[in-house]
Amino acid sequence: MSIDEFRALSPANPPDGMSGSLVALLRDAHGDWQGAHEAAQEDEGVPGAWVHAYLHRKEGDPGNAGYWYRRAGKAFPKVSLDAEWEQIAAALLGLQKGD
Repeated sequence: MSIDEFRALSPANPPDGMSGSLVALLRDAHGDWQGAHEAAQEDEGVPGAWVHAYLHRKEGDPGNAGYWYRRAGKAFPKVSLDAEWEQIAAALLGLQKGD
């Protein structure tokens, strides 16, 4: 699935079996930060921590974001939020490696 196809999915009805981290990104893409945060919290693995970090960075809480980036094994990004969203989505969709 491409990033554009992913963005076009309904966050209210994500495909069965979609990971919490991808559901979180989908909800965020549709303007539901709180729903995205809840979905990210359900994914206790590295992908969930990465999305959780991004969401706290977007929220404007760099301290909390830094904690989650460390949990994810990722450096605090220097790219825009939009670019980071695409990087995470591509990595989780298997389109490229995320760093």
